[in-house]
Amino acid sequence: MELNYKKRGNLIQWLIGIGDLIVLNLLFFMIYYWLGDFYAHAVTGSLREIVLLLNFCYFFALYFVPIQLHLSVVFIDKVVQRSILLITFFIFLFATCLVFLNVGDTLATFLIVYYAVLIVVFSLWRVFVRVVLKIYRRKGYNFKRIIIIGAGKNGMELYRLMTEELAYGFIVMGFFDDNIQLKEVLPNFLGKTDEVSQYVLDNDIDEIYCTLPGTQDEKILKLLNFSEKNMIRFYIVPEFYRNVKKTLVMEVMESIPLLSVRKEPLQSAFNRVIKRSFDIVFSFVVLITVYPLLYIILGVLIKITSPGPVLFKQKRTGLYGQDFECYKFRTMKVNLDADTLQAAKDDPRKTKLGDFLRKTNLDEFPQFLNVLKGDMSVVGPRPHMLKHTEQYSALIDKYMIRHLVKPGVTGWAQVTGYRGETKTLEQMEGRVKRDVWYIENWSFVLDLKIIVVTLLNMFKGERNAY
Repeated sequence: MELNYKKRGNLIQWLIGIGDLIVLNLLFFMIYYWLGDFYAHAVTGSLREIVLLLNFCYFFALYFVPIQLHLSVVFIDKVVQRSILLITFFIFLFATCLVFLNVGDTLATFLIVYYAVLIVVFSLWRVFVRVVLKIYRRKGYNFKRIIIIGAGKNGMELYRLMTEELAYGFIVMGFFDDNIQLKEVLPNFLGKTDEVSQYVLDNDIDEIYCTLPGTQDEKILKLLNFSEKNMIRFYIVPEFYRNVKKTLVMEVMESIPLLSVRKEPLQSAFNRVIKRSFDIVFSFVVLITVYPLLYIILGVLIKITSPGPVLFKQKRTGLYGQDFECYKFRTMKVNLDADTLQAAKDDPRKTKLGDFLRKTNLDEFPQFLNVLKGDMSVVGPRPHMLKHTEQYSALIDKYMIRHLVKPGVTGWAQVTGYRGETKTLEQMEGRVKRDVWYIENWSFVLDLKIIVVTLLNMFKGERNAY
């Protein structure tokens, strides 16, 4: 059997690696000569060794963060995330080695500049490669020939997914199923399951996807053994996927596979350290720069426009359902319904200043005190008042999942159109759906994206903020 696809896949990986090296070395020399004679004087005698070391560190870093751009499904935000991770690890290795060469102190400024420029340029390069590869596949190149065994609900959904996006690089040759009546329904019915082996050998099939139910385990095992003997990758779509439409995560307890219903990146201690470190630095900077000025100016205006305290404090639901006291600049007149009644569009309790503060998100700034204390994060699901938690947890099955992470000053739901009052159950379900998506897809890059969008919305104002 020809190995054209496999050879092309390996070639693409090598081309990406060569391109990576060109970017790393080109930027190294550009910044090296741009910074001038100081660095030339410092390392002239060992420049060759440093360049060799740079390239060695790249290959070593690849061992921990391998190239994945050639895979069928890779999203752009993951491309950027992995690029930043690779470059960070690479620079750490490179800097550590330079210390042992006794030039680390001299090149400290150079490394900082090199790292900052490399993060941007390398990420753009990797995104460019991914876009080009998708265009290349849409034109019919670098594809996998695959067959689907089982033309039931799961098989048809798999077929739809693989054929509606040509950039994934799949060519679905057709279906095999023992229900012969499907021959009249399917435009590409290839035969019964006992005809699979001969068809695969005759048509150079790269991968087999099996969606047969678990009751047909004898057939599945026979097909699996055939695939392994002929070096063909074999994938099984679980039967229960028809009812559980989620990304499942597999773990292993000794030899027993365990499937979890969701991936939670923040279960990783490393990711939690990154997020908490960013929370501390970001909130501390805000609290010593912007917040004191805001507190003085807005505090005076709040006192002038309505009697009562500058800050509004309210019990809200936090991590693992624990209550905490959430801070905001007061935007309403003091009233008895604050803990039970949600703010509405033309709410008579709001002051004119409060209306402005809500539309610009300025009322949320005291929550950076909550972030520094550890009750909240800069980015996460917005904390709800206790009454809402009690009310919606009884109506929405997945509502409490949003409390598996710390609540945030801003969040994915808020920057995707779900900020402000939730008048209907459907609106709250939409918000919860986005909160759960955030938990399952967290990345540091995603947090940065949400912060940037939130800042842009602050300047242009938000229609749903009231």
